[in-house]
Amino acid sequence: MPEIDMADPLLTVSEVAERMRVSNMTVYRLIKSGQLAAIRVGKNYRLRGNDVEQYLADRAVRVRADQ
Repeated sequence: MPEIDMADPLLTVSEVAERMRVSNMTVYRLIKSGQLAAIRVGKNYRLRGNDVEQYLADRAVRVRADQ
């Protein structure tokens, strides 16, 4: 069984959508496609804050300024 970091907050889909500035439906699609890990609590999903941050970090791009 995976360890649970109690210091890592569990976020709702709405909180993640707001943080990422996307719609709730986009977050649900990311969960369904397996791109974003989620925990099922009853009929709702919760996402670990660290998982969301890692997802965003993995997709970050650096823009190089031309000199």
